[in-house]
Amino acid sequence: MRSRGNRFCASAVLALAAAAAAAQSNYPNKPIRLIVGYTPGGGTDLASRYVAGALSDLWGATVLVDNRPGAGGAVGTELTARAAPDGYTIMLCTIGSHAITPARIKLPYDHIKDFSFLSTIGATPNLFMANPSQPFKKVGDVVAYAKANPGKLSFGSSGVGASPHLSIELLKSMAGINIVHVPYKGAAPALADVIGGQIPLSVGNLPGGPLAAVKAGRLTGVGVTSAKRSPRAPEVPTFAEGGVAGYDVSSWYGICAPAGLPKAVAAKLNAGLVKVLSSPDLKARMEDQGIDVAPSTQEEFVAFVKTETAKWAKVVKEAGLVGDQ
Repeated sequence: MRSRGNRFCASAVLALAAAAAAAQSNYPNKPIRLIVGYTPGGGTDLASRYVAGALSDLWGATVLVDNRPGAGGAVGTELTARAAPDGYTIMLCTIGSHAITPARIKLPYDHIKDFSFLSTIGATPNLFMANPSQPFKKVGDVVAYAKANPGKLSFGSSGVGASPHLSIELLKSMAGINIVHVPYKGAAPALADVIGGQIPLSVGNLPGGPLAAVKAGRLTGVGVTSAKRSPRAPEVPTFAEGGVAGYDVSSWYGICAPAGLPKAVAAKLNAGLVKVLSSPDLKARMEDQGIDVAPSTQEEFVAFVKTETAKWAKVVKEAGLVGDQ
C-alpha cells in the first residue's frame, strides 16, 4: 500500500509539473494586467498604453492598463509585489517606483528582491514650464527671480517624490534657491493649473500634455532636464544652458513582474518587449512623444535599477524627504 501510495504521489507531482509546463508554453492565454502606479494622462501613463497596445497586437491577448496611483507609485508597486508570479500581472516600473520612493519611505516590500526586472522601455527628460504671463524664458530667469525673492515662487508637480518633483529639488540644491513645491494628485491637474495661471510654474514628464501645451503656445518651455536638447522640443533650452552646469536628469520606464516568475515566462515577456520596442512604428510613435526607446536584457535592467537607487538616495537625503509621505 505504501509503495502504491508513493507511486500515486509521484504521478500527481509529475502531472502538476506537466500542467505547469504546458501553461507556461501557452503563455499568454488570458488577459494580462499592466499596473501603472500613477494617474491617467501623464507621460508615464502614455508609455504604458503604447506598450500595452503593442503587446496585445503581438500576442493576440489583451493587455489591460490598470491605474493605481498613490504614495509615489508605492500603491501599484505593492499590488504587483503581492500578485501571483505567473506573468498575468506586470507593472510599469519607473524611476519613481523603483529608485526614488524606496529612498524616501519604509516600504512593505523590497523593491529589488520582490521583483523580476524584464526590460527597460526607455527614458525621457522632464519639462519645466511656465505660464506665458510669467517673465521666464529659461532656467536662469527662474534662478535669478528666486534668489531675489526667496520662497515667493511656487511650482506644481504630479506629487511628492516623483521624478519631476525631485528634478526641481536637485535644481534648488545646485542653484541654491528656495521655491515652494505644490504637489498635485497626478500630472494632469498640475498641468491644468499652470495653464490656467493658478500656479506660475510646473514640471512634468515631456511626453503627452506638457509637450503638447508648449507646442501649442499655451505654456513656455523653461527647460528640459536632460543634458542635451530634446529633438521633440528643440526650441527649449537645457538646464545647463540656463546656467546650471552639469545638470542632467531623465525619467525612465521599464516593465517588472513579481519575483519568482517562471524563467520561460520571463524570457517570453523580455523577448516580446524587445520585439515591439524595436519595431519602427512603435519606436517612432514613442520617440515623437519624447521617449527615447532603449530595451534591455533582464540582467542589464536590474543592474541599472541598483545604480539609480544609490544616486537618488543621495538627492532625497539632501532634500530632507526621507520619511516624507
